[in-house]
Amino acid sequence: MAAAAPPPPPTSAPVTLPESDPSGNTLFTRIRLATVDDVPHIHKLIHEMAVFEHLIHLFEATPESLANTLFPENPLPPFSSFTVFLLELSYMPFPPTPQNEHFTPILKSIHLDVPIEDPGREMFRSKAIDVSVLGSDVIVGGFVLFFPNYSTFLAKPGFYIEDIFVRECYRRKGLGKILLSAVVSQAAKMGYGRVEWVVLDWNVNAIKFYEQMGAQILPEWRICRLTGVAWNIL
Repeated sequence: MAAAAPPPPPTSAPVTLPESDPSGNTLFTRIRLATVDDVPHIHKLIHEMAVFEHLIHLFEATPESLANTLFPENPLPPFSSFTVFLLELSYMPFPPTPQNEHFTPILKSIHLDVPIEDPGREMFRSKAIDVSVLGSDVIVGGFVLFFPNYSTFLAKPGFYIEDIFVRECYRRKGLGKILLSAVVSQAAKMGYGRVEWVVLDWNVNAIKFYEQMGAQILPEWRICRLTGVAWNIL
């Protein structure tokens, strides 16, 4: 009886890999210069910040007053006066941004274990990029407002940060660091001497974060402020 032919050698079955998702749980971030079109979002961010800081009784800003003071008809170049960086977020990469003579948007990404649930998503949807182009919503997640000051001891200008704020659902994700680093990097690029800001004494999380960033907390200094009420008695 003839021997049976040996079985054919095993062949590798075709392997179908899952399609790669360019984003997955990656959150893409963009820091860009704000424009007058962003005022409605800036106003809502400042309102949220006032609520968080228990200072809503001091909140008087309106979209109109912000537009008139931050974006006047004949504005100075960016970084010469009040400047706002806006933090935008998306689950798809941002497209390349044209070069700007003053500032090129900063693009970064962070990995998330799970997507972030944003209850204010509709309210903070950005119109800077058409969703049909990007394939994902662009959400405004925070801002930083700063302007030049001057150190006589250093004989150099610097930046003073009036406000830096990340919306609650996006905190503790490294986004505050991205915002603060953008201001510090711009100061270094311009040869400035320092960046300063204040923090509420009860905000221990913010104080710890700033110290981790290398900031010095100066308890021996106190803020002095005169408002319109006090001007009337001078």
